[in-house]
Amino acid sequence: MGEIINLNRARKMRANTAKAETASLNRAAFGQTKAERQKAKAARDRIQTVLDGAKRDKD
Repeated sequence: MGEIINLNRARKMRANTAKAETASLNRAAFGQTKAERQKAKAARDRIQTVLDGAKRDKD
C-alpha cells in the first residue's frame, strides 16, 4: 500500500514551491543595478547588430 498523505498539506507545499520559484525569477529580473541592466542591454544590442549584419538580401 502507498503512503498516506494529507492533501491540504501537499497542495500548500506545491503552492509554496511555485511561489518560491516565481520569487527567484523576480529577484533575478528586478534585483539588478542600473549598470548591470545597461551592460545586459548593450550585449543584447551587440548580438542583434551582428545577426542583422549577417542577413542576406532577398532580391
